Amino acid sequence: MEKKNKCELREKLRLYNSMTKQKEVLKPLVEGKIRLYVCGVTAYDFSHLGHARASVAFDVLYRYLLHLEYDVTYVRNFTDIDDKIIDRANAMRVDPLSLSDRFCRAYNEDMADLQCLPPNLQPRVSDHMEQIKAMIQQIIDNDIAYKVDGGDVFFSVDRSPNYGQFSRQDLDNHRAGERVAEDPRKLNQADFALWKAAKPGEPISWESPWGPGRPGWHIECSAMSAHHLSHKFDIHGGGIDLIFPHHENEIAQSRAACAEARISCWMHNGLFTINNQKMSKSDRNFIQIRYIPSVGCETLPDKCALSISS
Repeated sequence: MEKKNKCELREKLRLYNSMTKQKEVLKPLVEGKIRLYVCGVTAYDFSHLGHARASVAFDVLYRYLLHLEYDVTYVRNFTDIDDKIIDRANAMRVDPLSLSDRFCRAYNEDMADLQCLPPNLQPRVSDHMEQIKAMIQQIIDNDIAYKVDGGDVFFSVDRSPNYGQFSRQDLDNHRAGERVAEDPRKLNQADFALWKAAKPGEPISWESPWGPGRPGWHIECSAMSAHHLSHKFDIHGGGIDLIFPHHENEIAQSRAACAEARISCWMHNGLFTINNQKMSKSDRNFIQIRYIPSVGCETLPDKCALSISS
């Protein structure tokens, strides 16, 4: 590509930023380089068309950035330890990490079938425990998280300036009773777990300054993105359903650990729906990616649809 044309196309590229609610010209923090982090799957089952939509959406972005001759570092994580993974592993009487490894590999096979380019890095939570624990300790040291009896560590939303502004949520509408059971140990029922103490009989845990356990969901992405891309990078992506609580909590954690933490653009893809409901493994409302090549797209239910991203 001629240098002049490349520069013109770069200047014309505008991305919708979920933080500002408007389209913005992409301005790399480092000239000629783009650092991109996308939230990946929780690997406890075969992936579905909702996951495919997110993967294809950011694959298109990745390809176009490469077409513009940016030096792109594309990171997409795997959550390979989680309540759902442990529950599924217990039901199948297998090791949780062996189970998640199976579905991480299956996901990459599905992505190859979709002809998505592989990211530069695909970090797994289980390989980043030291980075996760270090970030949690930093947040505790900054007095924005606290340990409770039993070994859990919670993030204090009341000590986090501007918490809730990204997702434009009213905290009072998202307290205990709706998403999680009420916990009298919390200073505020909206506080969320950074570290979960090991429960009796759980098959896997990691040692920590707060006792054996494993990380909460949200801290994983904050720690892995900071480790691989630094606390400042260009684009953070994921499904629109992750805006709250996951990405709201990511922002709060990252800023609590590092006051200079900043992501230039938050991008979110819309959802794949069936009967106007989000495609979801949890709701048993999904079609596996690997089902499609064998039967063809014409077999999809008439009620399948793509939702817009804003």
